[in-house]
Amino acid sequence: MQPTYDVVIRHVEIVDGTGAARFDGDIGINGDRIARLGDLGGAAGRQDIDGRGLVAAPGFIDAHTHDDRVMLSAGEMVPKVSQGVTTVIGGNCGISLAPMPQPAPATITPPLDLLDNTGEWYRYARYGDYLQALRDQPAATNCAMLVGHSTLRVITMDDLSRPANDAEIAAMRGHVEEALASGAIGVSTGLAYAPAFAATAEEIIEVCRPLTTYGALYCTHMRDESDEIMASLEETFRIGRELSVPVVISHHKLAGASNYGRSVQTLQRISEAMKQQPVCLDCYPYSASSTILTYKHALSASRTLVTWSKSLPQYAGRDLDELARELGCSVEQTVERLLPAGAIYFRMDDADVQRILQFDDTMIGSDGLPHDEQPHPRLWGTFPRVLGHYGRGLGLFTLEKAVHKMTGLTADRFGLVDRGVLREGAYADITLFNAETVDEAATFAKPIAPSIGIDTVLVNGAVVWQDGRASGARPGQVLRRGGEIPR
Repeated sequence: MQPTYDVVIRHVEIVDGTGAARFDGDIGINGDRIARLGDLGGAAGRQDIDGRGLVAAPGFIDAHTHDDRVMLSAGEMVPKVSQGVTTVIGGNCGISLAPMPQPAPATITPPLDLLDNTGEWYRYARYGDYLQALRDQPAATNCAMLVGHSTLRVITMDDLSRPANDAEIAAMRGHVEEALASGAIGVSTGLAYAPAFAATAEEIIEVCRPLTTYGALYCTHMRDESDEIMASLEETFRIGRELSVPVVISHHKLAGASNYGRSVQTLQRISEAMKQQPVCLDCYPYSASSTILTYKHALSASRTLVTWSKSLPQYAGRDLDELARELGCSVEQTVERLLPAGAIYFRMDDADVQRILQFDDTMIGSDGLPHDEQPHPRLWGTFPRVLGHYGRGLGLFTLEKAVHKMTGLTADRFGLVDRGVLREGAYADITLFNAETVDEAATFAKPIAPSIGIDTVLVNGAVVWQDGRASGARPGQVLRRGGEIPR
């Protein structure tokens, strides 16, 4: 007698996330796990999905997001599930929604305003309260979350322009301990941002001491990604060594024309460090970055697009130089008038982007900003762009290698057990796509658009995207290194 499965995906080409060669087969799912992989013959499925002409891959894992709030405020996670993402890593760049003493301040310190510029969502006094909210109100995607060092500085210190003193370090360390005990997978820093400019490596090491006990991660938006990038790499490696923890270099890039081509140097140094300590990195597949608007960033960019402005919201989506001419003032004055605001900066060389993407140990992260009015297209298009433009189009890597970078590699580096791979017993996070057509649809001119070629997406065995729309299901789990946090 043939077994019956909750879901059967038939006649599909399987790319399992390990980097191994693809093979044809069927996938049988019971509950939230893959029960059988191979030829299922006439086995029945309560839900039957015809995979003819499609590739089945593990659901993509977005190694670098700022989805902390959107999982609660728009939990269908359409920008992510529409491109095949089933798990997001949040709390990056030193920015997390929690902890935040209540009531939250009326004015949110940049760059914390990238998550919420009203203060409405900074409502969780303890990190554990935030994770509980994610469990009580699941999103369509899984998540694994970091606690942000800049957030801790903002809530602990009365003067962000200096290093923390012993008492402030102890207070921040206590918040880190609570976050890790509650299920956070590590600490992130954003040393390139004003709230953390004055933080020394010694401060970071002492604040992050609990990482060692918990075997957690140190993820960093490094102090400098341009002229002083080598010094920033050395600081990052030192922090990891002092704490004996894995290091993640966030959105590795070389910014500014004077640094074009230096990825040869940085990748060589990263390779050397990997032989001595656990180090990994992620990258987004674009030569333009996006964050808060600053005059300094605009100076080093060939072009700057405004993504949002609280002061002058009507100018979202406009070119900064054009706005300066229209307003009859300098670029610096225009920036001041727009603040607080966000921007896209064209200031990288695509040859560096390609070299970093090709590096064997580079994971893929979108670094998307879901609350920008005119977001960077990476929010909607990152993963299909890797498969389409850089993989199929430019031939930077095989399909198997591209999928590994977006799944198995990321799950391994972040310690997400039974994720990122298609095998019996693994969680049924699965993306079905057309390998011949998959690509981004989002552009800088029209950044909000579901990707091409993504057919069906399942999270923990439940369909969350099919027929070009979200299903409404929200089966996401809060993940920790080594497993999930029970509901």
